[in-house]
Amino acid sequence: MSDPTVRRQVHRWPGGEATEDVLAVEEPLEIRVEGQSVAVTMRTPGHDLDLATGFLYTEGVIDGPDDLLAMAHVSSPRDRKPNTVDCRLAGGVQAHREALRRAQREIYATSSCGICGKASIDRIHVHAPPLEGARTLDPEVLTALPAKLMPAQSGFARTGGLHGAALFGFDGTLEVVREDIGRHNAVDKVLGWRLREGRVPVDDRILLVSSRAGFEIVQKALVARVPVVAAIGAASTLAVQLAAASGVQLLGFLRADRFNRYA
Repeated sequence: MSDPTVRRQVHRWPGGEATEDVLAVEEPLEIRVEGQSVAVTMRTPGHDLDLATGFLYTEGVIDGPDDLLAMAHVSSPRDRKPNTVDCRLAGGVQAHREALRRAQREIYATSSCGICGKASIDRIHVHAPPLEGARTLDPEVLTALPAKLMPAQSGFARTGGLHGAALFGFDGTLEVVREDIGRHNAVDKVLGWRLREGRVPVDDRILLVSSRAGFEIVQKALVARVPVVAAIGAASTLAVQLAAASGVQLLGFLRADRFNRYA
């Protein structure tokens, strides 16, 4: 697994002292299906197979581990680094490619792409219907989560530049943590890990992100059937709309002594 950090010389101000700083690595990852490029995302190297799996899962291309025959890094003549993952799918390649085209056309939409409001939410619900029922959670369990996430973010501790995503049990037990320079990538990594473990849907966990909760975070949680999304930061308007329409409990500004419940 590639080192997610590098050391670079910097000059500190004031004083001009030359010293070393630790930076988070940012490199492209190309995701291919049967040799065909389907996406390129800027990510922090590490847990690339989880990331590719999570992307295909939250885009509605695959539903479970049986849909994945194999996946591996492949070399590229123009880039010696392992920055490409190819996936072989089961059950008819053409059907999966059509699902991918549908996902890219109808499901995947962020707050920056110009698709917003009821139209985008209705499109998502065609393939990821709203959750039913709501689970009552102990506020003391919720407010204890940030303190459990922080020590597990080793990359952030060294660089200050990586987002974290984690899955917790409803009793507050930490299951898995992943870090990445992109919020959505960190989420794909934890959800992809769960699928590769053969334990989906993820309807028995709380998703905690170390940053804000945007539309794409709630969307990915809904596709994976995660009932609770909590964020250390704020929630966006479209994230709140999607959560309210989908039965996802959305929390923001989660701290040791408080949080906001948006939906």
